[in-house]
Amino acid sequence: MQRIGVFICHCGTNIAATVNVEKVTEALRKEPCVVFADNYQYMCSENGQQLIKNKIKEYNLTGIVVCACSPRMHEGTFRKTAEAAGLNPYMVEIANIREQCSWIHKDIDEATEKAVILGRTAIAKLTLNTPLTAGETGVTKRALVIGGGIAGIQCALDIADAGYEVDIVEKRPTIGGRMSQLDKTFPTLDCSACILTPKMVDCAQSEKIKLFTYSEVEEVKGFVGNFKVKIKKKARYVDETKCTGCGVCMANCPSKKGLNAFNMNLNTRPAIYIPFAQAIPNVAVIDPEQCIKLKTGKCGLCQMKCGVGAIDYTQKDEYVDREYGAIVVATGFKPIDLTNFNEYGYADNKDVITSLELERLMNAAGPTKGVLLRPSDNEHPKVITFIQCVGSRDVSGCGKPYCSKICCMYTAKHAMLIREKYPDTEVHVFYIDVRTPGKNYDEFYRRAVEQYGVDYIKGMVGKVYNENGKLMVQGSNLLDNTQVVIPSDLVVLATAIEPDPSVRDIASKLTISIDTNNFLTEAHAKLKPVECATAGVFLAGVCQGPKDVPETVSQASAAASKVIGLLAKDKLKGNPCVAHSDEMMCTGCSQCARVCPYGAITYEDKTFGRGANATVRRVAVVNPAVCQGCGACTVTCPSGAMDLHGFSSSQILKEIDFICKK
Repeated sequence: MQRIGVFICHCGTNIAATVNVEKVTEALRKEPCVVFADNYQYMCSENGQQLIKNKIKEYNLTGIVVCACSPRMHEGTFRKTAEAAGLNPYMVEIANIREQCSWIHKDIDEATEKAVILGRTAIAKLTLNTPLTAGETGVTKRALVIGGGIAGIQCALDIADAGYEVDIVEKRPTIGGRMSQLDKTFPTLDCSACILTPKMVDCAQSEKIKLFTYSEVEEVKGFVGNFKVKIKKKARYVDETKCTGCGVCMANCPSKKGLNAFNMNLNTRPAIYIPFAQAIPNVAVIDPEQCIKLKTGKCGLCQMKCGVGAIDYTQKDEYVDREYGAIVVATGFKPIDLTNFNEYGYADNKDVITSLELERLMNAAGPTKGVLLRPSDNEHPKVITFIQCVGSRDVSGCGKPYCSKICCMYTAKHAMLIREKYPDTEVHVFYIDVRTPGKNYDEFYRRAVEQYGVDYIKGMVGKVYNENGKLMVQGSNLLDNTQVVIPSDLVVLATAIEPDPSVRDIASKLTISIDTNNFLTEAHAKLKPVECATAGVFLAGVCQGPKDVPETVSQASAAASKVIGLLAKDKLKGNPCVAHSDEMMCTGCSQCARVCPYGAITYEDKTFGRGANATVRRVAVVNPAVCQGCGACTVTCPSGAMDLHGFSSSQILKEIDFICKK
């Protein structure tokens, strides 16, 4: 016979302010199989856990129900407590009477009644629980980092420093990401390349780091500790082992009209190119859409000029299979598309540019060699107007509802740099609010206003239009309650940022949740900010949410520490709450295998019966090491053959009976 103990938590006033804890205790004490019930101020505290341990031993309990907060918070805590007292950890049930009860009710009687129902439901399920034992699997001592920006670079370096192998997969021909396109970084105005390039070189020189540039993750299988990944290495048409990056091929290429994506399409490049001078690897790549030889079979000049014979027009895409113990997603961001923002005239006027385009114009390695010139006529602009929050904090549906977090600061940076280098230039900034949440950030913004004389105008811009060769910026000044029109030579749009488009495909391959803005969802916003619901997968950088370089580096190192902790283990305990198939009921219809996101279900032909009555049927077989217990197969199975340990259909139906019980 079951001997169940019930422990109700006050959670300070989180629960007790709305739920009459004493009444709940009295009601649950009368339930069948309950031999002990008590309440305590904080069950998750050391004293609360000791109370549970003592009562398990004193009453010889076979299972416990803890009425407290969400199991996402402390289920692991209470399972460890039960295990320490000699009780199987899977004989613990959590009744969520905080998030699902006290936090959403104001009436004490109503909340108390619901808390009793939730407690009874957990007791009912526990009566059908059976002890479960977690299996063990080995760990592949190698990590995969998807994305070669500053987040991926920092994460890989930290993992490699701990002595573990790590692969970086970057879809572009070089690592470096968006940070490699920046001129200076706030709030210290460091040269971006000067602080990024040494880290890029460290990655290339590390014996523990392997770079897969111009590559993409094609397929992911397996589970935490044992991921199997297929990587697609796109054809460069250049042998990486031979190319020296000398640039002779680029100088002799006759096709030089390709848009230079690294310079935000502000200038052109040859069909064979190295993205930028500090690229890692410093190896050329051929654009097949632009190359005359690959399109027509003629030319071949770069191959003739290459002294080391690195050019190979016959090169094909290559697939590499690798195994990993952990995966870090660091896919970065891109500026939003400005198609829906016609009021700013971005598509119609060359002199309306984005902040990232301004970065390239101000960079010594950019299309104008660091001299700030208007794209339309290569003249120096005398009046520059910045427009903040273009697409950020936009509830109209054209842009993004969130704050992009970095725009206020990089606009202040641009304004200061322009005023410092070109003191004769007027700089105006239209803003909604100035947000400076980082260390020394507010002082940085005040320098722009007080020291450099940047004109900040609190108000929105309604329209930018061309009049007699000038860009007329029409907006409002909310502090003066006036309408203003500023004739400008150059207009810079501080555009919102969004996750790189590849993130949806990566999320699908790794079964990671994404939010309404396509940012990857962490396991817990406060307690697990770099982890995913999918075990063994971690997040770093803007793929998880808007952040600046220091915050990105911090999160990358945090993700690396989680990876190192995982790879340091020789064995991992699996989740015993996995699916299983009743072979007598299974019809082999394949429905469960089709919906399984982890590929845990296969089929085998099995013999039933003996002699002349023997029959061979196709039945489902679940790999418990791969199954994550999501339950998709159990609700899909038309014959009811699939069930879940710890969450069986009979347990769920019994919970429903007790919820409906009056």
